[in-house]
Amino acid sequence: MVRKAICTVAAAAVALPVTLTPASAQRGKLPLVRDAEIEDLLRDYATPIFKAAGIANAEPQIILVNDKSFNAFVPDSRRMFINIGVIMESETPGEVIGVIAHETGHIAGRHLVRLRSAAANAQIISVIGMILGAGAATAGAAAGSGSAASGGAAAALGAGSVGQRSLLSYQRGEEAAADRAALRYLNATGQSPRGLLKTFQRMSEQQMFSRRFADPYAQSHPMAQERFNGLVRDAQSSKYFDKPEDYVLQYRHDLARAKLFAFTSHPSATLRAYPRSDKSPAAQYARAIAAMQSRGKAAVKEIDALIRTQPNNPYYYELKGQALLEGGDPRGAIAPFRKALSFKPNEPQFLVWLGYALVGANNPAYLPEAERILKRAIQRDPNSGVAYAQLAIAHGRQGERAEADLATAKSLMVRGDFEAAKRYAARAQQSLKRGTPAWLQADDIVSYKPPNLQRRG
Repeated sequence: MVRKAICTVAAAAVALPVTLTPASAQRGKLPLVRDAEIEDLLRDYATPIFKAAGIANAEPQIILVNDKSFNAFVPDSRRMFINIGVIMESETPGEVIGVIAHETGHIAGRHLVRLRSAAANAQIISVIGMILGAGAATAGAAAGSGSAASGGAAAALGAGSVGQRSLLSYQRGEEAAADRAALRYLNATGQSPRGLLKTFQRMSEQQMFSRRFADPYAQSHPMAQERFNGLVRDAQSSKYFDKPEDYVLQYRHDLARAKLFAFTSHPSATLRAYPRSDKSPAAQYARAIAAMQSRGKAAVKEIDALIRTQPNNPYYYELKGQALLEGGDPRGAIAPFRKALSFKPNEPQFLVWLGYALVGANNPAYLPEAERILKRAIQRDPNSGVAYAQLAIAHGRQGERAEADLATAKSLMVRGDFEAAKRYAARAQQSLKRGTPAWLQADDIVSYKPPNLQRRG
């Protein structure tokens, strides 16, 4: 009886300590960002680290979260979530690479799997303590001893604290292990650990007030200053410590920061941060995006000026196509999206943009090409809700009702609206031949049960 109670509670508790805290995240609706340029940069940051960690063959997908706080986490061995705030706050590529190296340490060390086991063990400690505490309380009550009863209750509560602190201690140990692993990966790839140290310095400054009142044993992560102190000697002894940042990566990093700032800020704020007197490529990029955000007629002129500085930059043509598409000229957007694809023909987000423009041009002659382009994009990126939504429109305009419903259901699945997705999938099934691939796909959606999203920071 006691063993059964322990096993039941422990099993239920395994996921609790690592569940994402934001309500939107618990519903599986993290606010994600898709950007081909920044995702490409992050892959270039991560690839040497993944190789050094021995996980290159099962390379995790790096996913951007639309959150300006400095944070990153891994929910499993296949995905790494990085807030846009990590890029926006980092002045150098090394700071972002340090974050990626730390999270890679969790993946390579299989920390999430082991944490679930530690969580179960911690819960068992708590349950045993509560059972013993409840027994002491019962004995005290039978003897008429109020002090014994209160002591038993305290024992039960204390046992829960012991179990929790045991788990938190384990988590802190794994964070330290991931820090050490990050340092190894940076040395193995010939990169400076200065960025990793700078991240802990920044975090330490942010914690300066709160750490005075924090219980160090009630934290899931070591305090930032403690982490800095634990790494600084070995980091500074690295023969790569004074190695300068890669010029090309720094250039791309500056563009990425400017891009994120401009897309997430009011145009006036962008112009204050990147005034006309700043002639750097990053500042020109930010101002071109601000012009597009303002929906002004000068936007395309600004972007054309940007293109003249780098006529082989596919992301500048992507920006021009986006400006035209969002400005109400989808037909005009087709050419710049085709130009972007001429440089990166397999980039799924460029394919999505082109398909979007072809559908938006509202010309029946474009629809067969739009369908082919969007299906090609989905083959390369099956998580593009925009691609499915535009494909649904293309199917619908060609009179393909069942295919349109199925594409809509897939779009809703990507967005996390599972109930609406099930309704569209069920409707699609009514017109699809039973047992066909399309029918089976619709059936998968109808019977889908969403998993819990878990994290490891």
